[in-house]
Amino acid sequence: MVTLTRLQKLAKEHGTPLFVIDHDALRKNYRAFRRHLPRVQVYYAVKANPDPAIVRTLYLEGSSFDVASMPEFMIVHENIKDLPAKQRQDWIWDKIIYANPTKATETLEQLNQYKPLVTFDNLEEIRKIKRHAPNAGLALRLQVPNTGAMVELSSKFGASPGEAVDLILEADKAGLVVEGISFHVGSQTTNFANYVQALSLTAGVFKEAKDRGYTKMNLVDIGGGFPAPYDATVKPFRELARVVKGELDRLFPPEIQILAEPGRFLVATAGIVVAKVIGKAVRDGKTCYYIDDGVYHTYSGVIFDHCKYPIRAFKKGPTSLCSVFGPTCDALDVVSMAENLPDLARDEFVYSINIGAYSHASSTYFNGFPPAKVVHVNQ
Repeated sequence: MVTLTRLQKLAKEHGTPLFVIDHDALRKNYRAFRRHLPRVQVYYAVKANPDPAIVRTLYLEGSSFDVASMPEFMIVHENIKDLPAKQRQDWIWDKIIYANPTKATETLEQLNQYKPLVTFDNLEEIRKIKRHAPNAGLALRLQVPNTGAMVELSSKFGASPGEAVDLILEADKAGLVVEGISFHVGSQTTNFANYVQALSLTAGVFKEAKDRGYTKMNLVDIGGGFPAPYDATVKPFRELARVVKGELDRLFPPEIQILAEPGRFLVATAGIVVAKVIGKAVRDGKTCYYIDDGVYHTYSGVIFDHCKYPIRAFKKGPTSLCSVFGPTCDALDVVSMAENLPDLARDEFVYSINIGAYSHASSTYFNGFPPAKVVHVNQ
């Protein structure tokens, strides 16, 4: 991890707000995932943080990629654009999944030349893919339990298990090839039973498809949801991996390829933000600090990702319960109403760790304030 001394030095050198990405942490997280789930091919969910330097580091580690838009696709493609045509196409087929179940027709037309693997979860999407991206391979997105996930996804995406094989057969009838099944148990899932239930449902769909004559499926995409260690309540990844590995080995023979789409797990601990105190007030007896970063910027995950990022001070000393607000004039811009901080003066720095996922990625220019400057370390 980047030392506190170095963080302060970077903040003085580059100014604040400052978003620091530690590439040693990226590599450490990727290797941990591969070590604990060696059967699973890692497809980094680019949406978690699409910074090209992050994608580059994971590319060099051997990662595959989950993209959900053409701009994300092209960020990945930048790393392979100079490969010979056949080698580039083989890489795309093996290393990229376009895992957005609903795609605009213009997107499908752009994708078609790359012969990608794409997800779908409804009849209308089959018709669109057939017409606008007939060269694509398909994976059916299955609706699975999201119980206890920090961000629930099953109400928006996924075919019900009861209609899954009907959709697979409809795609087959249209001349498309359904390669396998994908699912997502919900973001930051600490309820390991979600994976157990999802894999059981997936195995059931495989069996029903085979019983009804469809034998072309050879992959299972277990999605994302792998939790980042935000606090002590999150069980170690190795414990979840043990559960997932046991179910994969029990339900799916070795010839079935297993994919996963970790995003948060890979990048959350790689991001640190440093902000500066720009104002201070006492309201109803409570100290309130105003900093130059907020929920419209790096702390956007407070709203969009239902996540909390504790504010820490570099300064030591007795603490009291404080509020921390962002720099905009919107009352929504509340980073935290309950932080234990020492007495801070204007221009002193504060920081938050484990803020690499779904944070800078959804920063805005609201109120004229730009996103934090990005600095990469340990590349």
